Amino acid sequence: MARAGLTTERLVRAGAELADEVGFDQVTVSALARRFDVKVASLYSHLKSSHDLKTRIALLALEELADRAAEALAGRAGRDALTAFANVYRDYAREHPGRYEAARFRLDPETAAVSAGGRHAQMTRAILRGYDLTEPDQTHAVRLLGSVFHGYVSLEAAGGFNHSAPDSQESWTWILDRLDALLRNWPANADTRTP
Repeated sequence: MARAGLTTERLVRAGAELADEVGFDQVTVSALARRFDVKVASLYSHLKSSHDLKTRIALLALEELADRAAEALAGRAGRDALTAFANVYRDYAREHPGRYEAARFRLDPETAAVSAGGRHAQMTRAILRGYDLTEPDQTHAVRLLGSVFHGYVSLEAAGGFNHSAPDSQESWTWILDRLDALLRNWPANADTRTP
């Protein structure tokens, strides 16, 4: 069985491709060994476990998404930046469904701290600075955008919008328009907690 050229990076990239083909949940060291026609034991010099493989795929996906988002945001502000950022997530999920799922994989705190996840949060906050939000409203808005983007993308990927009009693109545009309007008109003292 040929093992030449197996590296951790090559295995992780192959695992990411496998995730896109069969789903992130189906990615294991065993499935990866079958892909390379090698014994499972031969991969353990590169990977600790299936969890380690999934963690590495998640880190790769977060990095790819952050790079795409940074490129899309360059020179943009306001609604233009909001739309570009949202479309990066939606397009990535369509092109790489398994990797997109991997990007939401729960990482341990130490790994999360050094991942590209922080870049995503920074870019979201940069977009929101254009809307002049202060804390704690900015944090609420970061969570709102993440929920809307990821929720919509997940429902769309599951076929949730396939059976009724208007089409999904029209709804996506409508939602981004309404988010922009909400952010431009964010109420002062939006903290609505009661004593």
